[in-house]
Amino acid sequence: MAYELLTFAVADRIATITVNRPDKLNALNDALMAELGLAIDEAVSRDDVGAVLLTGAGRAFVAGADISELSGQSAVQGKERAERGQRTFRKFEVSPKPTLAAVNGFALGGGCELAMACHIRLASDKAKFGQPEVKLGIGPGYGGTQRLPRLVGKGRALELLLTGDMIDAAEAYRIGLVNRVLPADGLLDAARAMLGTMLAQGPLAIAHCIEAVDRGLDMGLDDAIALEASHFGLLSATADMAEGTRAFLEKRQPSFTGT
Repeated sequence: MAYELLTFAVADRIATITVNRPDKLNALNDALMAELGLAIDEAVSRDDVGAVLLTGAGRAFVAGADISELSGQSAVQGKERAERGQRTFRKFEVSPKPTLAAVNGFALGGGCELAMACHIRLASDKAKFGQPEVKLGIGPGYGGTQRLPRLVGKGRALELLLTGDMIDAAEAYRIGLVNRVLPADGLLDAARAMLGTMLAQGPLAIAHCIEAVDRGLDMGLDDAIALEASHFGLLSATADMAEGTRAFLEKRQPSFTGT
């Protein structure tokens, strides 16, 4: 489909979604949020897509929400906007296909929240991260208070949330917010290489790993490992498992079909 505020391109089974409002530092307005939801839906539904790379145009990944749309909202409108954004970001998080945020610049507020909703985060050495909502007299609305402590721990998360401070890519890596920091000119190549490695694995196994981690984090350990055992059993009955084990024993590369 056609998009106005982002670009969507598929190559080598990777759908690259690029937020494209560089004059506004890719700020998330309602129209862009709607397009992000449609774009991830398209990526998940297409047979020629096995993974998703999300990045931003210009010098920002996403610099936050569009404040002009927030300034006059009522309590009811604010809650509805937060719930819409949470549903959209959750689509990236529960996608059975790997989602990777290539954070090329500012990832602040809603931008940091969007990156955290992706399965993997790679950062340019020029990237900046933060949840500065308290400076506007508001709190995060798209999952920041929940995903940030899950990634970096309660203490570090509260420090960022309560001060609104911005951190650089090196600090984001140190606290576990991003997986890797890369030179800016090599960021997208590294992102595609990592996704390429994932695409070489069994797609059903990938999807089950994503689901087990996502659901298991909110369970007690006994329930979580029971979920893992169920996935292990289901995967044992797939053609991919038969092909993967056979290829290992025959010392060759497997040819997975997703069945």
